[in-house]
Formats: sequence, structure tokens, C-alpha cells
Amino acid sequence: MTVNDSVDEHTWSPGHGRWSITRTSGGFVLRTEHGEVHTQAEDAHHFRVRAQAWLWWRAEVCLPRLRGTGCEVFRGLPWSQARTLRHALSSAGARARLDATLAWCARVDDVLAQATRALRWVTTEQVEELVTTRPQPPVGTRLALGRPLTDTEAQALATTADDVRARAATANEAIAAGTVREHRSFFDAIESSPLTAEQVRAVYTYDNRVNVMASAGSGKTSVMVGRAAYAVQRGFTSPDRILLLAFNKAAAAELKARIRARFDAAGIPSDGVHATTFHAFGLEVIGHATGHEPSVAPWVADGHDTRMVADIVSELRLGDPDFALAWDSFRLLYSRLPDDPHAPPEPDAWDPRRRVAGFATFGGHVVRSHGERILADWLYLHHVPYEYERPYVHRTATDRRRQYHPDFYYPSIDVWHEHWGLDADGNPPPEWHGYLDAMTWKRQLHRQHGTTLLETTWAGVMDGTDLPRLGHELRRAGLHLRWDPDRAGTSDRALPEQDLVRLVRTFMAHVKANSLSEEHVRAQVSTRVRNAQRAHLFLTLYWRIHHQWQDRLAACGHVDFEDMLVQASEHLETGAWASPYDLVMVDELQDASRARARLTRALVNAPGRHLLAVGDDWQSINRFAGADIGVVTHFHDYFGPGPDLHLTTTFRCHQSIADAASAFIMKNPTQQTKTVTSVHTTPARPDVVEGIHVREVLTSADTNAAVAGVLAQLEAAVTAGTVQSRNGDMVSVDILGRYGFERKHVPTRAYRGLRVTFRTVHSSKGLEADYVIIPNLSSGLYGFPSQVVDDPVLSLAMAAPDPHPHAEERRLLYVALTRARRGVVLIAPQASPSPFLAELLRDGHVTQSAERPLAPVPCPSCGVGVLRQRQGRYGTFWGCSTFPSCRHTSNDAPTWRQA
Repeated sequence: MTVNDSVDEHTWSPGHGRWSITRTSGGFVLRTEHGEVHTQAEDAHHFRVRAQAWLWWRAEVCLPRLRGTGCEVFRGLPWSQARTLRHALSSAGARARLDATLAWCARVDDVLAQATRALRWVTTEQVEELVTTRPQPPVGTRLALGRPLTDTEAQALATTADDVRARAATANEAIAAGTVREHRSFFDAIESSPLTAEQVRAVYTYDNRVNVMASAGSGKTSVMVGRAAYAVQRGFTSPDRILLLAFNKAAAAELKARIRARFDAAGIPSDGVHATTFHAFGLEVIGHATGHEPSVAPWVADGHDTRMVADIVSELRLGDPDFALAWDSFRLLYSRLPDDPHAPPEPDAWDPRRRVAGFATFGGHVVRSHGERILADWLYLHHVPYEYERPYVHRTATDRRRQYHPDFYYPSIDVWHEHWGLDADGNPPPEWHGYLDAMTWKRQLHRQHGTTLLETTWAGVMDGTDLPRLGHELRRAGLHLRWDPDRAGTSDRALPEQDLVRLVRTFMAHVKANSLSEEHVRAQVSTRVRNAQRAHLFLTLYWRIHHQWQDRLAACGHVDFEDMLVQASEHLETGAWASPYDLVMVDELQDASRARARLTRALVNAPGRHLLAVGDDWQSINRFAGADIGVVTHFHDYFGPGPDLHLTTTFRCHQSIADAASAFIMKNPTQQTKTVTSVHTTPARPDVVEGIHVREVLTSADTNAAVAGVLAQLEAAVTAGTVQSRNGDMVSVDILGRYGFERKHVPTRAYRGLRVTFRTVHSSKGLEADYVIIPNLSSGLYGFPSQVVDDPVLSLAMAAPDPHPHAEERRLLYVALTRARRGVVLIAPQASPSPFLAELLRDGHVTQSAERPLAPVPCPSCGVGVLRQRQGRYGTFWGCSTFPSCRHTSNDAPTWRQA
């Protein structure tokens, strides 16, 4: 019996034949008189030799065949020879796995050496492929081989996945240094100014999934242009296999023009590089996949989508009285309800006669609860005269109980009405101690005196049963009810019709972009919102409108943008159209919806594809339009592993603006931490409005005068030569409003040497100006931060909002501040300055142009308002600017100090 490196051959006892083991390149072969069994190295350790049942002196041998093809079992081998076979199999398996490991290590060496010689980035895809193909390390190799391991063998067996990743990282650092050295002239000339070290790294890091977080004004377009040119010049891909996706036509046009100009200047061919919008590209995909490019509905393409929703609502209201009643009821009665009906109420009105805070009604009363406001407004809209909290007709006051005041009284029919704060199970909130006993006493009182009492509950009002029942009881008692949703007095307090239309369109965009079914959305109610009845009322309205919208698209053979993106993604995912693009780049990733993210992922969901996305979580301000900040903050969960890079040098803002804006945005701990450095570091000159300044005004007219005063100051500085234009152009001034109606603050006259433009902050995204004026940094419903928050029902179809207070409004002010190259002027009213302004003042980031400090301190109770001086019955005091929502007061004058 002999064993050598090539063949192991033994003779069994008579009648059992012969067997042999032969090594192969990938494992070994066991040959017997019954045939051959081929085993790969990674499966070799799975063989089994054991005593045969009932015949302990005989053995059975189980050996796996090629991976996935089962195993071969041999029985009847004498146990003494079985031990020899087991040792032979163990030795053969160890040798096979050792050989495979050595070959794998040699392959790792070769991949890294070739990449280093070629100065081509070792991608995450390459590294992970090496890691996943590593043979399983053999156990007891030295014992199985019968000899010590060589140093090379021991090192190969000790190599781990982490070692490979570390070696690849080391190789990439060498590749980076060599690339910068060998291609310095390219990086210096591909744009009109040499690329920064951060931009260069983003260009040569040619990995499969690269997430570039770009600060405002940091030259992200230069990175995209440079990467495309680099890929073509190095021969990594051809121009016709490069795709750049932008979010609007202007951005796509800029990318096209920059690529053409810079490629031509560098002598690099650009024909075939495709720069387009997501929407235009989606239509192309559908056209390639189906042979017919669909048409976007004209009312969508022309930006009249909300007008179409309004038309559908009008048609449904005219044709269906139940829909009309539900629409008006939601808009007039339920729109102002908080998401959590059990949260402590935040009053919005003050009754000076009764000296109580509460909730303003259409009829001018101040009531104590949301439920009472719904009832009072419902009565007002039905022209029902009532008195709120009129003293009960019989005296009930005692030394232990005050006079009883029922909630409502109907004088024309002498009927009283109590509204109980009970849930669907008949229970009040647990902290309302004694509430049920008080209910019993009040009911007994009415029975005792024979007065008529009508009753409603919070649950009944919310589920839609109590209001119809109340109407029936009032009519039966002799009142005439006339529903009048257009009654005077509602316009200032009800949700405007156009706002509800916009809410429906926003909800629709998210539902369709995320491919959500009606069943899925309704199932979310129990977990995503607290006021389920209100959500169900909205959904009943929404799905009627949704189906009408879809019917109108189908009747004309059109699609909308959301359908188009979803269909394009499906064609790519199913293989109906194979993308020809190796390199895909996405601009402004923080504005991506989940539908855009899905389309992007489908484009690069194949080996050898490269994605570079540029975004900034600090500038994510379009959640209302479908943007999901999670796409950029959880980039690798969506698209796969790869490096995160940063562009932190801004070419736009003065360093003082960059510092103030950065400190302000990072008050939200969920934002990614960055340190922004400006190339403009000379000290700010307050005399020419550099840095950030604040001015105080009293009225809207004063705001107009303040804006005009800033423009006049700049005009004088331009005339005197202390402020000079760049490139011989006029000095640009952008007046940025939180809302479009703030355009009224723009003076009508022209200013010499100035180009003055009004924009909303949202529309200013991606733009810049020498100076920025923010004319209404106030608190309040339409202030900055705006208190017109996203409706809670949007959470049924949208990404969960950032839990930090005013998170998106904070990002919006950051965007406004960072549009300015030289200076920003913040204009705020004396009576109600923004809490954002109080924060900027407290942290020492602004220079005041007012005679006395604005907003000495934020309110210590709510943190939203600021303390303002007021005059009361007993003299001067300090109170919160959000009164009556917050009723904090102090007799001591507050002080503040800059950080």
C-alpha cells in the first residue's frame, strides 16, 4: 500500500475491488469499480467515513460530488481500510484546499499589482469578488499534510477578508498618489481653474458607488465634468457610455454646455455623452423598451397639475353631494386638528373678557378644545345661533362648586348641549380625574330641572356619527339648518381651497412615486398617524380624486412624471431594456425621490457599472415635492458599498457666512458634520454690508423701507467704488422670500449698478448673488420658520420627517444664507422676530443694525418664540412672542450675550 502526490491506490479485501485518489487543479477524484466521484477543494472537508449500520466492522464512505450535485456513498469497506481511506481523503482535501488558497492569493497579488501599474482604482466590486471567492481555510492542514507549512503557505492560509480590503486600500492610496503625479496637467486644465485636492480625489476615485457630499458653492459641477473627461481620457469608457442625470432642464443644459466646452478645450471627444433630466431620460427608456415613447400629460408638463386636481374636485363636488360635503368638512372643520388629539393643546387665541386661552372659531368665540371648535364651526356653517358657556339657568354655585356653564346653549329653542371628551370606549383621558363623576352630576342636574340636554363626544365627532345626529336633533327641536361652506368669516381661519388641492397633489406624487396601493396606504394609518379618523376622511377624498386623475391620463394615452419614472424603472429591472451606460452621475441627490433612486439603482444594477452621486444633506429642502433625504444620508443602503467623499471648500461665500451658516445647520444633530472653508478669508467689512447683518422694523411698510434702504446703501457703495462688480457686470442682489407673496417688499425703482431679483428661497436653489436680503425673518404662521407644517397625512406616503424641530425650515434658511457671495441682510419685525434670528444673535453670528438688541433671548418655556416687552394691567412685563400658544411671562428684563 503506497501513497504519493499523484495517486493513492489500495487493494480492498477480495470482492471489493480497487480505489484510487487523483489530485486535480480544483480538487481531486475518487475512482472505484463503481465509477468516479469529482470533488472540489471547497467541498473536500465534507467527506464522512463511519461504521455501517448493523455491521460495525464494515464502513460506509460518503463523498460529495461537484458542488450542488449531491454525494456518493460506498458501503462494505473493511474498517481497517476505511481508516486508511479517511487519512488519504483528508490529506487530498487539505492539499487541494491549500493549492486553491495559494492560487487565490496569487490572484489577489496579480489584481492589485495590475491596478497599481495601470493607475486604475481598485473598485469595491473587485475587492468583494476577491473576498467572496476565497477558499474555505482547511483545518489541521499540517497534520493532514504530514509536514510543516512553508512561510508562503502559512501566510496564505492566514490571509483574511479584512487583509484583502486593507491591501486594496493601500494599493488605492498608491494609485491616488501616482494618478495625481502623472495626470497633474489634466487636473489643472480640465476646468477654467485647477481642481482642488478634494475635487481631484472625487474624479480619480473610480469606484462603483461614490457618494460625494458637496457643500454649497464647492464646485460639484466641476467634479462631474472632470470625472467624465477623466474616464474618457484614461480609456475607462467611451463618451456614449456616460450618462449624467439632473433634476431640471437648466441644470442639464449647464452640464451639456460645460462638458462640450471643457472637453473641446482638453481635446477630448464628447460626442455621445448624455446629459439630461430624470424625466426626459425616463421617457427615453420607455421608448426603447416598448418602441413607443409616451407623452407626458400637457397639464403636467406645463406645470398645471394642481389646476387639474382643482378641476377634478369641482367636477366631483358638482356631481356628488356626499363628496362635496366631505371635502368642505375636511377643509373647514378637520384640517386644523393636530395629529395627536391627546397631546397638550396649543391655543391660538386669547379671550380678554374671560381671560382664557383657547381656539378661535369662525363665529369669533374662543373655545377650550379642538372638539368644541369643530362643533362651533359646524354650527356657524349651518347658521345656527348659539351661546358658548352661558351660565346654566338655575343656580348651582356652592362653597365647593362654581356655577355650571354648559358648553353650548341654543336660545331660540331653549336647549343645552354638552360635548364630552370621551373616546370610542366611553373613557376620558386618564389624567382627567373625576370627569365621569362630573358628567353624571350634570346629567342629573338637567333631569332634575327638566332642561333639554343634547350630547356629543370627541369620538362621535371624529368618526362622523355625532354631527349628523346633532343636526337631526336640532331640526327636530325646531331649528332650520342651512349648510353654507362659503359663509363670510371663514376665509381667515379655514384651510384655503388651493392649499388642500396642493396637499392632494403632493400626496399623489408620493403615492405614485412609491408605487403604493390603496390597501397599503390605508394599512399605514394605524402606525403612521395618531388621528386615524381624520386620516381616513382624507383618504376617502384622495382616492376618488386619484382614480379620476388616472382615468384622465388613460383617456388621452398620457402619463405623468411619477408613472413615467416607475415604468422606466420596471423596464430596466425586468430587462426589457438593457442600459448601455457604464458611468452614471447624478446631480443634487438630496432632491431625489424614491422613484428617482429606484431608477438610478436599476441603471447600475449590473457588474462593472459605476455611479457617482453629488448631494448635500444640508440643502435637502424639497420634501414637499417628493424628495427623500434618506437617499443621500443612507446612500449605501440604496445603491451598495463604496467610498464617501466631501467637498468642503466653498468658492462662493465669505468665510464669515460659511461659519455662521454651518454652525446654524449643525444645531440639528442628524445633519452630517462638515467643516466648510472659504477661499474668501479677508475680514468682513461691515461698512459695505459684508457678512450677515440684521435690521429691525415695526410694520410691513417699514419692511419695504428697510429693503429700499439696503439697496440705496449698496447703490451708494457701488457709485463710490467701495463695492465693485465682478467681471464688469452689475452687482447682483437677490431678495429671497419664504413665500411668493413677499415679492411686495421689492421696490419698483431701479438702482444704479445693481441687478435686483426677487426669488423664493426654494427657487434660489443652485443660484448665487453678491448680496442676499431676507425681508421677513419673523415668527408666526407664515414666518420663517413657517408654522404651516406638512399635513400629518403625508406621513402615510412619504419618508418620515426629521424629528428635530423645524428641521427642513432650518435647512431652508441655510440655503438662503449660502446664496450670498459677500453679504446677507436679515430684516425682522420688532414684535415677532424669528426664533432663528434669536439663535443667530445669541451665538454671535450676525451684526445688528438696530439701536437695541433684537430678541434678547428665546422663550425659555417653548424655545420657539422670543421674549418681547408688553404692557399689561399692572405695568410692563416680558412675554413670549407666540402668545397665546405659549403664556410664559417675566417681570424681569431679560439679558443676552453673544457666544
